[in-house]
Amino acid sequence: MVGRIYGYLAHGSRRLSVLAMSPEGELSQIQEVPINEADTPEDVREGRFTALCVSPDRRFLFASNRTAPYKIRSWAINRDDGTLTYLGDAPTVDSSPYLSTDRTGRFLLAAHNPPDRKRRTGFVTVASICEGYVQPPHQIIRTPSKTHAILPHGSNRYVMAPCCDADVVTRYTFDEATGLLDPDVFSPLTTRPNSGPRHYVWHPNNRMVYMNNEYDGDIYVYSFDPKDGSMSEVQFISGRPEGMDPEGNVRGGDLHITPDGKWLYGAVRGQCGLMGFRIDPETGLLTSLGMTAVDKEPRGFNVDPLGRFLVVNGLMTSTAVTYAIDRETGALTKVASLSTLENPNWIELVALS
Repeated sequence: MVGRIYGYLAHGSRRLSVLAMSPEGELSQIQEVPINEADTPEDVREGRFTALCVSPDRRFLFASNRTAPYKIRSWAINRDDGTLTYLGDAPTVDSSPYLSTDRTGRFLLAAHNPPDRKRRTGFVTVASICEGYVQPPHQIIRTPSKTHAILPHGSNRYVMAPCCDADVVTRYTFDEATGLLDPDVFSPLTTRPNSGPRHYVWHPNNRMVYMNNEYDGDIYVYSFDPKDGSMSEVQFISGRPEGMDPEGNVRGGDLHITPDGKWLYGAVRGQCGLMGFRIDPETGLLTSLGMTAVDKEPRGFNVDPLGRFLVVNGLMTSTAVTYAIDRETGALTKVASLSTLENPNWIELVALS
């Protein structure tokens, strides 16, 4: 049984708000907890951002602190009212813009993007989780620069990590018994020059992958074979809003798919909008729905687990805005707006029974 929807909204690397969603999509804050007790200077850019993820059983929440000393913080989620209880912090190797767990919830996967661009490198790490307590990473793999996402396939056997500044996607097999990635099975996937692959999502059928580019905003569609992890590009579609300078930096951001696999949405930070796409139920190919204008700097957004609402954060306006998703057309209609603390940048939406 699916109960009430709760939101976990990160405000930079400082604070986290717990939100309750009404049946009409309105949000209200019910708790506020620290992500980092240390006061991050305003001129430290990484202090404006963090990453969140929820365990598959919805018992635990994890957050990355993207300012030194780098760490992962964990909380227990109260299933009765959505509130959080602090569990602990674990050290990690560097600034992490993306977290996920494997499908068993026993391991935390992290993509790392060091703020020092002179290092021109990135990392992916794996750390064990024991009853919500994250351990220090037991595996660290160096990647090309600006690694920005990491997600396991539905089979829990495959993982990918897009590297924006290298225009490649590193690919791995994953052993859920040992919690180890193998980087030697697949060669990296090469994308178009200067495109900046950033985020990706798996289709619920586990046979399609959708990936967006940060710099040109375009979307790659790949077919995926769960038997051997092979993949092939089947579509390349523009995610650049109509009328935008063809040479301008789209600043593509977050990317999410509805639970029924019918609609895909991608953040366009350069134009303060969300691009929508219809997913063909037979082929998995995309048809553009155009852009919906949203509050300034939509760095993060998410779709609720029932596929009824989409919540997008206005980083520069300090707002969390709810849109109703039309299940027949994919159109977004604004239904509510919540004023938040500064720098709302990542949100997780969870259904608790």
